[in-house]
Amino acid sequence: MTSILPLAAMEKLLKKAGAPRVSEDAKKTLKEALEDYAEELGKYAVKIALHSKRKTVKGKDIKIALKKE
Repeated sequence: MTSILPLAAMEKLLKKAGAPRVSEDAKKTLKEALEDYAEELGKYAVKIALHSKRKTVKGKDIKIALKKE
């Protein structure tokens, strides 16, 4: 899978969650987990859009896909 999310954003998220320090490994692991989750969520949202006879994925498709979890 192609890397999409920047590591700096992972550090910001973890610090926002309360971590005083963040290792490179933690940033990489979070990045991989979020990218994998987002890809699966996106695939489900695409199926929802196609089922609705649309090519465009809309916010409501993402919301429905989130409820599946």
